[in-house]
Amino acid sequence: MDLAARFEALFARPSRATFDRLATAYGASPRRYHTLVHIEDCLSVMDGTIVHAEARQIELALWWHDAIYDATKGDNEAQSALLARADLTLLGEPNDGIAEVERLIRLTAGHQVAEEDKVGAVLVSIDLSILGRPWPEYERYAAAIRQEYAHVPDTLFCPGRARVLMQFLEGPIFPDAAFRAEYEKQARSNIEAEIVALTA
Repeated sequence: MDLAARFEALFARPSRATFDRLATAYGASPRRYHTLVHIEDCLSVMDGTIVHAEARQIELALWWHDAIYDATKGDNEAQSALLARADLTLLGEPNDGIAEVERLIRLTAGHQVAEEDKVGAVLVSIDLSILGRPWPEYERYAAAIRQEYAHVPDTLFCPGRARVLMQFLEGPIFPDAAFRAEYEKQARSNIEAEIVALTA
């Protein structure tokens, strides 16, 4: 996928400088999972999903949802949403569309979606789709997350990560029904296996 060309095709105004800044952010160390590879993967999943009328807002949210990422902080999604607003304003997006992109990005903080929020359910399910991949792919994802938290000792990381994963098992992982049908069973198996490894 030619990410630069895809990004530029979204806008009437010149956007290569914005793409380059995003690419630099996604390539910053110590990112190992929250990179442009993750964005490309999300876009590929979106392309294979039933097209929604709000597909543009979903795609824009995917581009910016991890633009700000610091594993030592807890406001990454909020900061990413603010960056999206600033960038999209300069790129000429209408304010109501920008507001929806901001809202969707903020949903990725806790991955909790209201039952009637069909667009949010799709966006969050796309972001979580890695959880339902075959085990070798999930294992690489989990290893990359651990690398991003290399500053946290095992004595803190393992129980903390296990608690986060256990929360996913408290209800359906994927808020969108189509994603749930495709990914839920494998995701639960993967998460349970990682919890066992973390708590061994």
